[in-house]
Amino acid sequence: MSTTEATPHADIKFRIATIDDLSAIFHLGERLFTSQESSNLYRTWDEYEVTHLFNSEPEYMWVACMDEQVIGFLLGSIIEKRYTAWNYGHLLWLGVDPAFAGQGIGARLFDRYRDLVEAAGVRMLMVDTQADNDKAIRFFRSKGFANPIDHIYMTLNLETQSR
Repeated sequence: MSTTEATPHADIKFRIATIDDLSAIFHLGERLFTSQESSNLYRTWDEYEVTHLFNSEPEYMWVACMDEQVIGFLLGSIIEKRYTAWNYGHLLWLGVDPAFAGQGIGARLFDRYRDLVEAAGVRMLMVDTQADNDKAIRFFRSKGFANPIDHIYMTLNLETQSR
């Protein structure tokens, strides 16, 4: 299996991320996962998550590059459950530079991840997004995801809340 793929847009390449990509992945994620765009998800976007995933499951960390610049990324994982035949793929982060949106980059990154986890014996993929993120929900539905479940996310600001 090749670790680099060309896309119909010959200038965009898809490959497994290297250590040299981590800074670019992190900074693109910082631009994408902001409190204005993802009020609950951005709180977990940090350099530790990027480096941890790179160190633990680098085969599920892919980038899309144009002229050696990271323009998209996917960070995934496999969850192995003891005492069950089921393994789960968990797509943790998928991001594409807005300047390159609508070119199928996210779809190609997802398709590569799906192929990899299927080959690893995964039987179910999971993804989560905000309930009001219509663009992401449409994207994941187009990829075959179903059965959305709403959940409640609450915060308590200890600096401003008295007992």
